Amino acid sequence: MKKNPYSGKFIVFDSLDGAGNSTQVNLLAEYLNNKGKRTHITKEPTSGLIGGLIKSQLTHDWKSSPECLQLLFSADRAYHLEKEVSPLLKRGINVISDRYFFSTMAYGNLQIKDLDWLIEINNKFLLPDLTFFLKVSPKSCVERIKKDRFELTLFEKEEVLAKVWANYEKLAKKFENVYLIDGEKSREEVFSQIKKIIYI
Repeated sequence: MKKNPYSGKFIVFDSLDGAGNSTQVNLLAEYLNNKGKRTHITKEPTSGLIGGLIKSQLTHDWKSSPECLQLLFSADRAYHLEKEVSPLLKRGINVISDRYFFSTMAYGNLQIKDLDWLIEINNKFLLPDLTFFLKVSPKSCVERIKKDRFELTLFEKEEVLAKVWANYEKLAKKFENVYLIDGEKSREEVFSQIKKIIYI
């Protein structure tokens, strides 16, 4: 992966579905903007053409091979970085992304056992300056998801999420500047842990 060469900081939240990523992304962006540090929120998959294909597969509208899905994620990410993330970072604007390549590796490794290949197809992308994994039990995640949605998507089942979290923990040891945060606490307590790590 390439280190971020720009003045803007690239921050990623990447956790199990239902762990509270979006909440913490919004809290951090508000916090940084209030401190006068211009910050932009984004997410993956994107709302672009390739991102739409990915979302429709995750909701069972169509099906491809696991390898095809991972390559779509990579293509969407390349577009995301080129058109949105990198230009903002270059202008000195911080970018916080709700999900990034850690997600696709953690979930993709369930069906594609070659983790090295999953890392390789993301090897040309920017490495975040900071990454947060919110640690929430799979049971809690599924309970939260059921409150908000009528149908669980492709990966949102408790036994599957337990395996995905194990993959996140493996990834945390492979990459720099990855922090595991206790996500079971209140949103304010979770954010308090994050604020202690932010150095921008």
